[in-house]
Amino acid sequence: MDDELRKLLSMGRESFEKREFVDAERTLGRVLEKHDALADVHNMMGLLAHHRGDFSKAEGHFERALALNAAYTDAALNLAVTYTDLGKYEQAQAALQKLGTRGKKLSEAKELEPFARGKIANMHAETAQAYADLGLVRDAVLELQRAVALAPTFADLRHRLAQHLQALGRLDEAKAELVNALGHSPHYLPARLQLGLVLVSQGDVPGGRAAWQEVLRDDAENPIAKMYLRAHGSTGAPPGL
Repeated sequence: MDDELRKLLSMGRESFEKREFVDAERTLGRVLEKHDALADVHNMMGLLAHHRGDFSKAEGHFERALALNAAYTDAALNLAVTYTDLGKYEQAQAALQKLGTRGKKLSEAKELEPFARGKIANMHAETAQAYADLGLVRDAVLELQRAVALAPTFADLRHRLAQHLQALGRLDEAKAELVNALGHSPHYLPARLQLGLVLVSQGDVPGGRAAWQEVLRDDAENPIAKMYLRAHGSTGAPPGL
């Protein structure tokens, strides 16, 4: 590898890490024009293509990464996600088998190893954020629902899903996601704060105040809970404190 190629590769990786995706794709593309046999570059290019919704191009890059390095775990997981997005469930199954899973279809997500489930769920969450950044909230909801199906105990994913559902006026669904999140992580305060907002939006002001008072039981100086309670006619002091 010559000095010019090393410089391009370093610049491309830096742009990728900084989430400067346009620059990263342009620079890493130039790297591959000069030297195609770099598995990690194909994996990054696959992620960049997936991020902008070009699943077919992502598929090609992930497959190339695995052709170069059959033991590339990240690329195999990324390829499984992409196959699923393309509706290629049998290929997704095969990609997961290479990771030592039990070979169940991706629709049977509970059979995946916890690491694989978390990895794929977080990829869906990243895609959801990209949709949300573009104002495509319904698409963000669909991606987060996929993420939650894979990682149902991740309270932060349910919280993010609830925020988008609330923005769409789907308050009952938002409430259900927050209740589920708190069932798995009772002390996850962002979900309890959000639950209070949803309850108030449904007309249940006492329920909302109770949720924020519960936050103060865990964090007596929580400024957001205090602000919400002041705004809804409470002193902010939980009963018994």
